[in-house]
Amino acid sequence: MSVNKEVLPMGLTTNQAPFIEQARAEGELYIQQPYELYSEANHRAWQKLFQRMQGPWQKYGNPWFLEGLAALSLPPDRVPRLSEVNAFLMPRTGFQARAVSGYVPAFTFFDCLRERAFPTTITIRCETDLDYLPEPDIFHDIAGHVPMHTHPAFAEALVRFGDCAHTAAELARAGRDEAKLASIVRALARFFWFTIEFGLMKTPEGLRAYGSGLLSSYGELQHSIESREVNRHPLQLEWVIHQGFDIDHYQPLLFWIDGFDHLFDLVDTLNAWMQEGRLDNVAPGEPQVSAEDLAGFMRG
Repeated sequence: MSVNKEVLPMGLTTNQAPFIEQARAEGELYIQQPYELYSEANHRAWQKLFQRMQGPWQKYGNPWFLEGLAALSLPPDRVPRLSEVNAFLMPRTGFQARAVSGYVPAFTFFDCLRERAFPTTITIRCETDLDYLPEPDIFHDIAGHVPMHTHPAFAEALVRFGDCAHTAAELARAGRDEAKLASIVRALARFFWFTIEFGLMKTPEGLRAYGSGLLSSYGELQHSIESREVNRHPLQLEWVIHQGFDIDHYQPLLFWIDGFDHLFDLVDTLNAWMQEGRLDNVAPGEPQVSAEDLAGFMRG
């Protein structure tokens, strides 16, 4: 897609980026990161976000996240170039951050993980509203998710989770009806939410965060570990697949794992349960599964 120079002053601020609107209008999901479009305000937003997370990361982040963060050498004072991130990331686990123009349908997202590509938002939240964002931005994706992608066992769990999407697609083509497919997709989304997005891990120093939704949130990271309002439990798969969630407030219920080998085993069990039909009728509720997402699995 050609860059319209008229959009340069607008930057790449979430919900205020003509470049992204143009890409969506042209039906482009995978895009190049137009680095020259970032404004000074965009770089200041990254700098503020990155700087204020240093203390919480050291105190509440799991040690493998901290190792990954150091390995990526993310710039503290500007939005990172995905090419720079991938130069450090790919030699470690084969994963890469892949720029997208916005929402990625569920099957496509999981299939990307199977191919060791992580769909990455390139816009960044406004510097005057750093605390809450109901959708991903580049800080959430790169600073929250990607450091974990440097860990081989975690990366393999993501790839295996991508395999689960293909199992679901195969079952759909084999005759599982739409209601059962919607139940399966809901179970997959819940598992991803309570692990990859909002997971805790048991370490010798106590519970630490590995979920990106926690690691990219200044307020919720501390809250997840210290608040008495949060119920924390060892991850029980049957509980998780039936547990709904809301996205617009701090999470009141979190689950912890023993390590990334444990996470891989849980994903393996999830895949087996799917084939056995144990995900065909999970509890209704959030997240809702769209017709577009169902169609993606049906196409496989």
